[in-house]
Amino acid sequence: MKSAETAPPPPMRLRELAFGAACAAAVRAAARLGVADALGTAPMAVEDLAAAVKAEPKPLRRLLRALSCYGVFAEQQDGTFAHTDMSRLLREDDPNSLRAIALWTTEAWTWDAWPRLDEAVRSGRNVVEDLYGKEFFTYLNEDAPQSADVFNQAMTRSSEQSARDVAALLDLSGAKSVADIGGGQGHVVACLLDKYPMMRGSLLDLPRVVDNALPRLREDGDLGDRARIVPGDVREAIPVQADVYIIKNILEWDDESTVRTLRNVVEAGGPGTRVVVIENLVDDTPSMRFSTAMDLLLLLNVGGAKHTTDSMVSRLTSAGLLVDDIRPVNPYLHAFDCHVPG
Repeated sequence: MKSAETAPPPPMRLRELAFGAACAAAVRAAARLGVADALGTAPMAVEDLAAAVKAEPKPLRRLLRALSCYGVFAEQQDGTFAHTDMSRLLREDDPNSLRAIALWTTEAWTWDAWPRLDEAVRSGRNVVEDLYGKEFFTYLNEDAPQSADVFNQAMTRSSEQSARDVAALLDLSGAKSVADIGGGQGHVVACLLDKYPMMRGSLLDLPRVVDNALPRLREDGDLGDRARIVPGDVREAIPVQADVYIIKNILEWDDESTVRTLRNVVEAGGPGTRVVVIENLVDDTPSMRFSTAMDLLLLLNVGGAKHTTDSMVSRLTSAGLLVDDIRPVNPYLHAFDCHVPG
């Protein structure tokens, strides 16, 4: 069986979209079973794959047949299955692995939340608090720790991959210090310190987040003599001074919180400070399907939103920043290069 190569007519396409949950569930099942890890460089018979992942051959064939329609695995003429460029991304050992992201976006809570999207659209607020009686991240950490672990794994892997692209893009040769604001474990600042051996860097995020900062940034790490780890809430204050501030993928809250964070950066840095904001966009970019889906998921879980180019520029200027340049970092991220006037 070969995967489809031509677009179906509208009635069939809409049927496919309505059954979209089946595709998401199939990707999740393959990731949880470890099918991509079990499949090597050569095509394998379903019976051998089934034995490797401890599954029944017949339903596994049905799962692989469904995924092959979307280019995830490929069925050969003799009935064996082989890897594709997409299926390799479900391998744990692939340098660009998306396995953790695939699991995160199909966690149990998402199946509770997606059917209530109409409620979120009507009200403009998240549905998670009504579902579980708690703010989203409180729910994850208190009631769904395994899902919280999946989230952390997904964010870590995503940060590792995008940090390299950010460091490659940015020219900070005139700066002596950089601050990674809401920077998670510190992948971006670590990559920038590698690129600029004379630069000093700071990582600022919530205490529970920086408790898991990269060992390289700690006192006994190889970057420890040039790195500073600062616990804090970026929406309250920015207790860090730097020549350049990097803000990546955190400005997805309500408008008030977003502008307050940006104003905190402006106040901390002062006139002439460079501020680089890096975000997914939901306007005309190659990643629109992914970004708009993430935008709706943010509405469901935290009441947040992804930005268009215009809405991001509006938030930046409202906070007192001047936008100097907007450039793609990679197919799904854009950098807004700004400065504090004065």
